[in-house]
Amino acid sequence: MTKHSSVYKAVNRAVGKALHRYDMISDGDRILVGLSGGKDSLTLLWILQERRSRIPIDYKIFAVYIDPGFEDSFGVPLAEYCHSTGFDLRVELTDHGTLAHSRRNRENPCFLCSRLRRKRLFEIADEIGCNKLALGHNKDDIIETLFMNMCYAGEISTMVPSQSFFQEKFTLIRPLAFLDEEIIERFAKENEFPEFVNPCPTAKTSKRQFVKSLLKQFYRSNRKIKGNIFRSMSHVKAEYLLK
Repeated sequence: MTKHSSVYKAVNRAVGKALHRYDMISDGDRILVGLSGGKDSLTLLWILQERRSRIPIDYKIFAVYIDPGFEDSFGVPLAEYCHSTGFDLRVELTDHGTLAHSRRNRENPCFLCSRLRRKRLFEIADEIGCNKLALGHNKDDIIETLFMNMCYAGEISTMVPSQSFFQEKFTLIRPLAFLDEEIIERFAKENEFPEFVNPCPTAKTSKRQFVKSLLKQFYRSNRKIKGNIFRSMSHVKAEYLLK
């Protein structure tokens, strides 16, 4: 992809805005990038690596994929693709996905699988001496999480772009927080990222997919709705909420 591409400029501008506003990356950081095999995490890995060559901040990147243990895993081809781009991907085989969908789990499968995956990523970060964990959640993910928490958890909350854990030992960062999913899709297509089919049995019927479909209907009715929802999360009038 040429750096004169409008899509590249949009990605670079949005990521740069998030990095600077939340002071996400500092000199000497060791950043574990959690890959999922999807367009978001591949875009995240690409842009963080590309920025290293042109900004006066030295940081190191380590890519990790937590294999949930389903059949038709794509851990091997994902590792081969990463190797072709100069990254050694660590593939961690787990039973997180199968456990989350087993009779032993009465919770939302996605919730448990995500929690276990996050826990393992922090453990690996500690093991290899990383102080930052970067995940590929984008603007759409943040809006969807707001609605999921309101509808299914009875609270007003969402994912934040930067958050410290374990007495500030680790910081979780989301550099794509200001980036629209539609731009990421175009970026992935222009860069010819490989497409891996998610083997999760509930990938297309999850609560998140339901909320995503609902929000798309809102967006089609008025192009300003998406931006207004996103801005509203940083313009909360607490005095007009129930106590």
